[in-house]
Amino acid sequence: MTNYFSSQFKLGILGGGQLGKMMLYDTRKYDIQTYVLDPSDDAPSKIACDYFEQGSLMDYDTVVAFGKKVDVLTFEIESVNIEALEALEKEGVKVFPQPSVLRNIQDKGIQKDFYAQHNIPTAGYTKYAFAKAVKENLGTASSDIEFPFIWKSCTGGYDGKGVSVVRNAEDLDHLPQVPCIAEKMIPFKNELAVIVARSVSGEVKTYPVVEMEFHPEANQVEYVICPARIDENVANKARAIAEQVSNAFGHVGLLAVEMFQTEDNEILVNEVAPRPHNSGHYSIEGSFTNQFEQHLRAILDLPLGNTDSKVASVMVNLVGDEGHTGAVKYKNIEQIMAMDGVTPHIYGKKETRPFRKMGHVTIVDHNLAKARQVAQEVKENIRVIAQ
Repeated sequence: MTNYFSSQFKLGILGGGQLGKMMLYDTRKYDIQTYVLDPSDDAPSKIACDYFEQGSLMDYDTVVAFGKKVDVLTFEIESVNIEALEALEKEGVKVFPQPSVLRNIQDKGIQKDFYAQHNIPTAGYTKYAFAKAVKENLGTASSDIEFPFIWKSCTGGYDGKGVSVVRNAEDLDHLPQVPCIAEKMIPFKNELAVIVARSVSGEVKTYPVVEMEFHPEANQVEYVICPARIDENVANKARAIAEQVSNAFGHVGLLAVEMFQTEDNEILVNEVAPRPHNSGHYSIEGSFTNQFEQHLRAILDLPLGNTDSKVASVMVNLVGDEGHTGAVKYKNIEQIMAMDGVTPHIYGKKETRPFRKMGHVTIVDHNLAKARQVAQEVKENIRVIAQ
């Protein structure tokens, strides 16, 4: 077995944002040597890695050169050069999750096709070359579009970006002319998520089902609630479908599976992310094994940790206030730090802007209803503003 700890073994991470930074907390715990590549010279991860390199994640030569310096390469963001990852894999660098997995996820149109091919339940959809083509198809004999529907750009969307509700034909005029999908709008009770961990040798563990509450305008997660406040049979169904998705992809590392619980209590897969995910941040305080440590265990083929929760948890995202752009200030953070069971995480981004993810706060309690109430108080008190 490879000696990963306190040795010359090198782990590379593509992307130096908050996910990479939180992963590095656990590489520090195990004394794993780390290299990080990010386009920003003041990326949050820079403070926590052994070696930092500034460069484009989409540039083939940059990614290949970086990858040759490490033994295992992973990523914290999907927007990376897949051709470079494939070349590195051929040269013997271990890349997890695998480039073949990322190829089926990076483009949402391909991702939806993958679900259809593997009989994974998902909302109906049609792929288009650009938004104008959606409008041209309206009213034709072949059109199955009904308003309202969900428009998604095939690539580049994150944190609510690249997704719009289209209520009429005129809404299409304001969308970018990029490859996209028109997806049937599903009436649902809850948005759920399950994180699945899979190791190199095939060990699989799932985390509890969580419930996500979204900001109505920014289409961003505001709260993550663990465990989800749903019936046990629905939770079991969600975990089973998440494992079905995981088995179909055959990924190594984490796979966050976002789902809808419909009005009829059916489970439909929305989309997946092959990395640590916002829906799993609660696990740092709330679980026996947090998602970042679990991702490391999986890609290094170490035994997977216990995914059970120690307590009930609610996570609150800290995003930039509307109308504020500039050097960041966390107003009233001292107030929430005085609350029992409340832990803030600041990502280290120097500049705030409206709805930019700047941190999160986890609230733990043995009583879930109380944790949710405290989370509301946290949300109402702390403000992410410009100085």
